[in-house]
Amino acid sequence: MAVRLVNGYRCCTVSPSPTALRCFLHHHNNFQLHSSTCFSISRRLRCRRISFGYESVRRYPAQSLVDMVMEELHSIRKRGVARASNKLGLETSDQLLENKPGKKTLQKGLLLEFKKDSERVLLAVVLKPDGKKNWMVSDQNGAMASIKPQQITFIVPGIKDFDHMEIPDFIQKAQDNLDPALLEFAWIELVEKNKSITVEELAEMMFGSAEPLESYSAYLLLSKDDVYFTTLETKGSYSVYGPRPAVQVEELMRRKHAKEAAERELEEFVNLLRSARDTPLHAKPPKSMWSSDEKNQIKIEILQAYAIDDCRNEDEKKTAGMILKAIGLPKTASAAMNLLIDIGYFPVHVNLDILKLKIHTDYAEEILMVAERLLLESPDQDEVERKDLTHLKVYAIDVDEADEHVQLDDALSATRLQDGRIKIWIHVADPTRLVQPGSIIDKEAMKRSTSVFLPSATYPMFPEKLAMEGMSLKQGKHCKAVTVSVVLHGGGGIAEYSVENSIIKPTYMLTYESATELLHLNLEEEAELRLLSEAATLRFQWRRRQGAIDASTLEARIKVTNPDDPEPSIKLYVENQADPAMRLVSEMMILCGEVMATFGSVNKIALPYRGQPQSNIDISDFAHLPEGPVRSSTIVKTMRAAEFDFRKPTRHGVLGLPGYVQFTSPIRRYMDLLAHYQVKAFLRGDSPPFSAGQLEGMASMVNMNIRLVRRLSSSSLRYWMIEYLRRQPKEKKFSALVLRFIKDRVAAILLMEVGIQGSAWVSLGVQVGDEVKVLVEEAHPRDDVLIFKEAQGI
Repeated sequence: MAVRLVNGYRCCTVSPSPTALRCFLHHHNNFQLHSSTCFSISRRLRCRRISFGYESVRRYPAQSLVDMVMEELHSIRKRGVARASNKLGLETSDQLLENKPGKKTLQKGLLLEFKKDSERVLLAVVLKPDGKKNWMVSDQNGAMASIKPQQITFIVPGIKDFDHMEIPDFIQKAQDNLDPALLEFAWIELVEKNKSITVEELAEMMFGSAEPLESYSAYLLLSKDDVYFTTLETKGSYSVYGPRPAVQVEELMRRKHAKEAAERELEEFVNLLRSARDTPLHAKPPKSMWSSDEKNQIKIEILQAYAIDDCRNEDEKKTAGMILKAIGLPKTASAAMNLLIDIGYFPVHVNLDILKLKIHTDYAEEILMVAERLLLESPDQDEVERKDLTHLKVYAIDVDEADEHVQLDDALSATRLQDGRIKIWIHVADPTRLVQPGSIIDKEAMKRSTSVFLPSATYPMFPEKLAMEGMSLKQGKHCKAVTVSVVLHGGGGIAEYSVENSIIKPTYMLTYESATELLHLNLEEEAELRLLSEAATLRFQWRRRQGAIDASTLEARIKVTNPDDPEPSIKLYVENQADPAMRLVSEMMILCGEVMATFGSVNKIALPYRGQPQSNIDISDFAHLPEGPVRSSTIVKTMRAAEFDFRKPTRHGVLGLPGYVQFTSPIRRYMDLLAHYQVKAFLRGDSPPFSAGQLEGMASMVNMNIRLVRRLSSSSLRYWMIEYLRRQPKEKKFSALVLRFIKDRVAAILLMEVGIQGSAWVSLGVQVGDEVKVLVEEAHPRDDVLIFKEAQGI
């Protein structure tokens, strides 16, 4: 039994089910109607008998029901919209508007709907005028408001003195009448004649009455409808509606169903997100779970793109915004990122810059297969020409002994000649014996441009196995290299040099710490290491006489061993660039660069010659500053960026050299690899593979990539340094060096134990170069917030 409220009274009928109607119509196939029409007819039959003032129940025998359905269907076919036109006198939209007041005068007691804001409409009763144009109303929530005529969206017809206390009951009864199938049935009757209709006339068609309640119900159906009817014209608070063409309705219904399906899909996805977010940290679903369903994977990828501001179009931004809104979050990139962390898709310490900068973190299978073949099949073109230097004691410094995946580019040897001069060998790994210019491996290396060294991971320029097993120097193993040998004058200048292919056997792999310790021990059996240190001192003094600038400072290095854990292990190293071992290595690398620039210039080889004008720096201008980080940080700010010339050397004023070519890291830096290609070809007697113009073109792209990697490395290091400080006890005091004053008593400081710069307000009397004690007041790595304050009373 179906029950319907009409005009506040109940009408009950027993009606045929939609299924029964569909079966019946199937056997009378001369009537072709949309399946939902069966529902409409069913509901229409339920309301055929309307009783006022009493409750009526009417039962129809089965044959009678069939007759009624046939009668209704024949009636529709025969009469079209005659019923509506005859009873209501349907007219054109202009005629309809002419017969209605274009602007109903507002008066006390009228019931109207008005727009409260962009998202809400309310019913209200008019109370009294408020000024010249506005009216005071009492809305459905019992609130008083002053509204403008422009806010009125509908005036309920037929009401003169409505009690505002009855608005909620009126709304409820109207809601009970909202059967969209009635609207569809009305559309079927009207579409054939393409006739216009008003709200009251539609109410008469659907409910058999144009009373206020029915008229408002019809209005609500029309206002919620975006399929069957369209507004043709509006005059004042009255509108005329027309049925959309059948083809348009079909398309709108298709879109509506697609939208509803998308909304259901979105709701299911949001429920998955909520469930994953509320799951304990140790039980979060694996990342692979989100890719098991293609639709969910697409949405997760859209959220990820939104988090890094990399959405491809407005639709993706809209989808991400809908997901965030549905889950109760603001439509911001940080909200998307935090959500992906909360569901376990991102680790807590995810490095979004890797995604933003599109850093390559793995290799395609094709590249890995080619790398494997190179290890097995590549002959050494220079084998006959290689000089055997395996008798030399070879030191490889700058190695983290705890890291099994480190790639070693260079190593050092030294001896004292009979005339007292020092001879140095700088051995550089020889990757070009495996990789040829223009090969698939070479192109991949150029695309990457450099290895990426982060506290939490290393992403090598070459596939790791190729670099480790075929290119890297290894302790105790015979290794192929390019060796630069140099004999120094007593004052540190270059007396003679040579460049040749070689075979070496590295003796020691040392960290800076262990190398410094050996130097301090001054062991007789490590005389070669002491010679290297002596040569480094000579070179440094020589370069200073040539105008070199000492910009050594404290440098932080962090290693994170388990970055995907919520509380990963962080190990901090602070390296002083003036440390004997670091000075030794840097001076030997600079020496190699000077030799290669000279070698290239003499033999007219196109190379990436690196220069750096001094900007007319007068060191005496900084003599008043304490030596070390204070002076260095000030000088660095005056330096100009490095410049390249690919035809001839240019002066590198900061290093105090007439020319310089980076040559010692061909496994890690593509610019060094380019220099190797050119030099190795010359050593074989071949023409270098690249002209100066070609080198310049490649260098432009490579240097752009290097700048991106530097940004990534810098931001990643700072993130983990701040995270390290965040974990320290709040009461811990740090020694800080005052580098300069930024404004008033706000000083730029350098934390000596951490190697990070920041700023803090310091007391009166504190000068540049002084050491102060500071506390970490705030440390938020994700927001790059680090605030210090001076520890008072110390």
